[in-house]
Amino acid sequence: MTNTKSIARTVFVSGNFNVLHPGHLRLLRFAKECGDYLIVAVQSDRLAANGAHIPEHYRLEGLKSNSWVDEAFIIDEPVTEVIDRLRPDIVVKGKEHEARFNPEIAVLEKYGGELLFGSGETTFSSVDLLRKEFTETNLQSIQIPHDFLGRHSIAQSRLAALVEQFSALKVCVVGDLIIDEYITCQPLGMSQEDPTIVVTPIDSTRFIGGAGIVAAHAAGMGAEVQFFSVTGVDAAREFAKEGLDAAGVKTNLLIDESRPTTLKQRYRSKGKTLLRVSHLHQRAIDAKLQTQLLDRLAAALATADLLVFSDFNYGCLPQPAVDRIVALVKEQGVMMAADSQSSSQVGDISRFQGMDLITPTEREARISTRNSEDGLVVLAEELRQQAKARNILLTLGEEGLLIHAGNGTDESWLTDRVGALNSAPKDVAGAGDSLLIASALTLASGGTIWEAAILGSLAAAIQVGRVGNTPVQRDELMQELT
Repeated sequence: MTNTKSIARTVFVSGNFNVLHPGHLRLLRFAKECGDYLIVAVQSDRLAANGAHIPEHYRLEGLKSNSWVDEAFIIDEPVTEVIDRLRPDIVVKGKEHEARFNPEIAVLEKYGGELLFGSGETTFSSVDLLRKEFTETNLQSIQIPHDFLGRHSIAQSRLAALVEQFSALKVCVVGDLIIDEYITCQPLGMSQEDPTIVVTPIDSTRFIGGAGIVAAHAAGMGAEVQFFSVTGVDAAREFAKEGLDAAGVKTNLLIDESRPTTLKQRYRSKGKTLLRVSHLHQRAIDAKLQTQLLDRLAAALATADLLVFSDFNYGCLPQPAVDRIVALVKEQGVMMAADSQSSSQVGDISRFQGMDLITPTEREARISTRNSEDGLVVLAEELRQQAKARNILLTLGEEGLLIHAGNGTDESWLTDRVGALNSAPKDVAGAGDSLLIASALTLASGGTIWEAAILGSLAAAIQVGRVGNTPVQRDELMQELT
């Protein structure tokens, strides 16, 4: 147990906690707001006796998953003895205990502790309900485009066979690591001082994003993956490392102590994003880190089948490093794919020269070519020539994507379109990342660009069916195909 003397202000709660219903959650929230560190003691099966409807280890597990609880453990002794040993600053009990005998008072008076009664605000919504949008996936609205498959003589069994081959691939992903944090808020109303919406944070959920989720997608789809990036020295780095390790990704995270690990926060209420806040530095990494990055990549590329650039223009991939990496990859004969995102930042996908696949949005293509007037096919061909790319998947949001493809000669380029496969997306933020890696894996497995477009679109359809970045799994692709 924690030595509470080193903590600024500790709060203690105890109980059976069979099922964490909204009443419990209100009490825990109230207790957390009373201090800095919330300790919860769960009565053992022996102590709870008939009050224990669920085994003690399940009751403990439920509490540990709650974001307000800093520490939780099972007790098998009178609660007064636990309080006397831990000496918390505050003990919180439900409002219903206020008019009853409370044996904790005698112990608290010995060392100056305080007993508070409260059950929290009645307007609070259950965190379990709020988190459902992050755990539920809606795949019922995905439709396979059979007309497209027919035009290109593609059988679904062929697509399933390609997905099975992903497990034979060795993949290197390099680019900007991002942590995405979704902060769920309870709306309180309109400020009386100025026309501002007032909210209170209820819960937060973090996901690995940026190039990190591209690597995690690749591992989830079965490939053997190494990920290369630059981070700061902070909690976001440790969160990313643990998450990527759990996803089966081998990480090569260089440290730049002068920058934070990029953290993007989204404040949400009732399924809508109210505000985005980004913690980042956009300057390029220095020459020393560029050399270290290249050295680590060189060792992995000797046995790799595919290199993916996932560029968010936050400094991990300055042009000198990109040029050196591309030259090295071409010597090794490894397939290359790239994406360079321009959202709040501005990038140029054409700086990744000679790629086998690039997957820009229409806006990114127009920024790179400085072409705001021509049609999509002309735009795609102009970008192809500028970037010397072999295949282009031009993503069009809810309109799907445009495929601009050929056999490597200027005269043999063909164009087709795939509509968006998910008609009811929940969160479109991660669509491009899943499209990039699934399409690249398909090409590296010997698939055509038409097959790559379908599997990339399918991965994107699965991804947008849930909120937040969760790695697409091979089984999910296979389920839709079979």
